[in-house]
Amino acid sequence: MARPDRSNQRREKLLPVIARAFAQYGYRRTTTAKLAERCGVQENILYRLWSDKKAMFIAVIDYVFENSMRCWATLLEETGDPASGAEQLLDYESKHHGEFGLYRIVFAGLSETDDADIVKALRRMYGRFHAFIKGQILEHRGRGAGKSAPDADLAAWAVVGLGTVANISNELALLTARHRQRLIHEIGRLLIERQSP
Repeated sequence: MARPDRSNQRREKLLPVIARAFAQYGYRRTTTAKLAERCGVQENILYRLWSDKKAMFIAVIDYVFENSMRCWATLLEETGDPASGAEQLLDYESKHHGEFGLYRIVFAGLSETDDADIVKALRRMYGRFHAFIKGQILEHRGRGAGKSAPDADLAAWAVVGLGTVANISNELALLTARHRQRLIHEIGRLLIERQSP
């Protein structure tokens, strides 16, 4: 009898470890030998699960989104908070944004924009974040009356941008933790709200 294929389970188990390595060393400085060592496996095990280092990196870009979604889904399902999902997410992210350092994976990917596959993965990740945030903004705005401004599509991109600015300011010590918190919470609130009639 053939053994069951547990490749997906192994990938799921190893992805957080691989993500932390790419976040720490970037794309170019991370070797498959280093990844294997971190994972506690031989390199050939990694090559059974992914075709090459780039495939591992692309999987990690997807992991950045999936990890955020798991966290946000738990937050939105477990709360009895009467605030909208958009308000809850801004409140949460103002306190926890970037705490795992996974944004460094995105920064590493942005330095590889000459690679079409990595660009495609980044576009997909950003598009998924945008679509989710836009849905939360529309749901939030549906609770009240008035003319929407700014446009929900643009507001969602601006919220994504707030996260990026918060990450850059963290890396370069441009803003204190308190100012980064206020940036996401206060400016994010301005972006998700509707204008009064």
